[in-house]
Amino acid sequence: MLEITSPSNPRVKHVVKLRSCAFREETREMIVEGYRECRRALDNGYRPHALYHCPELYLKNENEPALVAECAAAGAEICACSKIAFLKMAYKDRPDGLLMTGPHITRRLEGLELPPNALVIVTEAIEKPGNLGTILRSADAARASAVIVCDRTTDVHNPNVVRASTGTMFSVPIVEATSSEAIAWLKAHGFKILAATPHAEKLHFEVDLTGNVAIALGAEQYGLTAAWMDRADLRVRIPMLGLADSLNVSAATTILVYEAVRQRIAAGIDAVPPFVPWHGEGQHDH
Repeated sequence: MLEITSPSNPRVKHVVKLRSCAFREETREMIVEGYRECRRALDNGYRPHALYHCPELYLKNENEPALVAECAAAGAEICACSKIAFLKMAYKDRPDGLLMTGPHITRRLEGLELPPNALVIVTEAIEKPGNLGTILRSADAARASAVIVCDRTTDVHNPNVVRASTGTMFSVPIVEATSSEAIAWLKAHGFKILAATPHAEKLHFEVDLTGNVAIALGAEQYGLTAAWMDRADLRVRIPMLGLADSLNVSAATTILVYEAVRQRIAAGIDAVPPFVPWHGEGQHDH
């Protein structure tokens, strides 16, 4: 085990540099910070290069040692850090003493293995990491088969994407592609492409979202480009009853995805999730 006490340590400087997209692309590494994020990464087969931990910052002392041991068993270098050294690396506002570095996770279109009646989410030129991370969280909740990130303007390995996804980005296959590549692949695999636009005649719950469906969402300010609108099989609008004429892209994604979930449960494609009774206590992942 390596001990790091100084914030000037070269390993600390390396982790700090991973906040830069250019450095992440150069090293093909990313940051995963927080117990919940690290736990979900490991549970989905992610193998970190290194784990930096600071027991002084642990929120609890029950689960963290087991996670450290699991990282060591997976071949990660374990680095015990002083509080001042860890805080230099930490990206979260209130760090909990656990941070992993490891390889990028994106796949290629041709490597996707899809089940029958696959539900795929497509994003085009999403700019804000928080929105992309929230979309990934919704994709996990709906058990989407993949998220295809087209013509990216934010790096899917941005620490804010990892944080907003609460680590669920490790449970959903993520593919990066151009819009033309994604459209050609979806058409070749029999997908209906759904595009949301305020100018559509049909509402989002008036179309069939069973079968192979790709829900496409565009940039926060401008929406989907003509490349997607022209090739969409289904054009729908989400009813807007107030002053606003559109929703945040991650909110719109969740609404559309959960209409697909509703239809798939009703059709017997997806099972109804088990009921979990509430006992009046807070729900915690950690």
